[in-house]
Amino acid sequence: MKTCLIAFLLGFNYFVGFYYGFVNIFYSLLLIISFFVIIRHIKRIRYSSIKEYSISPETPPISVLVPIFNETNIIIRTVNSALSMNYPFFDVIVINDGSTDQTLATLIHTYKLRKIDLVYRSIIKTAVIRGFYYNDKIPNLLVIDKERSGKSDSLNCGINICRSPYFCSVDADSILEKDALLRLITPVMESAVPVVASGGVVRIQNGTKLKNGEMDINLPKSNLAIFQIVEYLRAFLFGRVGWDSMNAILILSGTFSLFNKAAVLEIGGYKTNLVSEDMEIIIHLHNYHINHKKPYRIKFISDPICWTEVPETFKMLGRQRRRWHLGLMQSIFEHKTMLFNPRYGKLGIFIFPYYVLIEMLGPLVEVLGYLVVFSSYFLGLLDTGFLLLFLSLAIFYGIFLSTVGVFLEELTYRRYPKWGHLFTLLIYGVLENFGYRQINSFWRVQAIFKYLFGKREWEYIEHKGIKNKKG
Repeated sequence: MKTCLIAFLLGFNYFVGFYYGFVNIFYSLLLIISFFVIIRHIKRIRYSSIKEYSISPETPPISVLVPIFNETNIIIRTVNSALSMNYPFFDVIVINDGSTDQTLATLIHTYKLRKIDLVYRSIIKTAVIRGFYYNDKIPNLLVIDKERSGKSDSLNCGINICRSPYFCSVDADSILEKDALLRLITPVMESAVPVVASGGVVRIQNGTKLKNGEMDINLPKSNLAIFQIVEYLRAFLFGRVGWDSMNAILILSGTFSLFNKAAVLEIGGYKTNLVSEDMEIIIHLHNYHINHKKPYRIKFISDPICWTEVPETFKMLGRQRRRWHLGLMQSIFEHKTMLFNPRYGKLGIFIFPYYVLIEMLGPLVEVLGYLVVFSSYFLGLLDTGFLLLFLSLAIFYGIFLSTVGVFLEELTYRRYPKWGHLFTLLIYGVLENFGYRQINSFWRVQAIFKYLFGKREWEYIEHKGIKNKKG
């Protein structure tokens, strides 16, 4: 029995070593690809037609859909931001998902809305609509009040009512930069292949202020929020950029994504039985278009920016990360027939297995790896050389990826303009690998067990909002 246990521990240690080696090689390739793609994109947008699109009658209309629930503190700021977009033809549809606070009353009072009668066609079946609110002096704003049924159902409601060929989903705690919609529609206008979805970069608004409608950027005081800035830079600037170059995007952030309405209607809209809608709808679009042999693209663009609020307490952050990982697992199992299926080409043979083996199961391997490797070392089963190799693969390479993500931001878009910002982010890029990343993995492992034991409920995140600054 003892011999079997020792053999198992040694075998698992070597498995963890090979696992991290493979993952780090893959991340290195993704990083190299992303670097050249971003540099090429930066050069291209200098000569882009974005100004022409802002006045062109051929620029397609967009409906901005904002699902909300109990967002009294932030909703006016979000709606004002959406209404101030630099885009020729757009409207803003706010879907109140049965809020129990003063959210609806605040909207009605601020924009002087009145209840109106509208014909509502349930192309996608949704919860009961309680009313429509409108002010003819603000013709591109509509507020829908409906019974509580979740974010996905609220988005379906917005899709039913919007008349634009494209819609953009925006979270209630988010602020769009002025040209965000123009930059998001650019691949739609320029691609020879139909673009059914496109997404942009999500940045963290904690610590920032609104100054005359523009973002006055600063770093937050919360250490937890700064760690998330580094994390977001790494995830968006070389993670999704690399996947996009292979037409292999499986996740566009639900915080800020553009969709072809007809394509979403063809797949029946958002599924309402999941805790996270953004990954499932992208996989569903891939699945549908491949099965029906329809040409398509799903794009990620690295210059449209949406600023969103992130949790500043471990309690709220834990809720968010468990929900994200639970949503990832639900999306994968919802479309499990794609796994290792040659019918889906590289998505089935390569990309889907990556998400299963690395994104879904990676946190479990990491947590068990720390426990088993350190236990084996202290039991005398491993030498110091193997322990140092494990730490290099598991921690020090993570430091490299984090700092490279910060440098990519500095070399390209420079949304954090001060040298002090850069220095601080580099420091946190090092520190996040000593505790922050590990507790993130622990929360994701909790999500795995929640899924296995059928506890798949939505965990609500509280939002505080940011301050306006005059001047």
